[in-house]
Amino acid sequence: MMMIKIKLVRSVITQNPAQQKTVKALGFSKVNQIRTVPDNDCIRGMIRKVHHLVEVVEA
Repeated sequence: MMMIKIKLVRSVITQNPAQQKTVKALGFSKVNQIRTVPDNDCIRGMIRKVHHLVEVVEA
């Protein structure tokens, strides 16, 4: 299974609750944290929803 690394680059404090929950569901708890997650359609959709808060470090 392919894995991708994503990094939380902005805080979720000023974001709406749905985006905060999406970031939490991706496994982030702090800014600059890097998570390795499976590369599937569900994760890609979550990343697209909060694309302004995260960046893909490695594809």
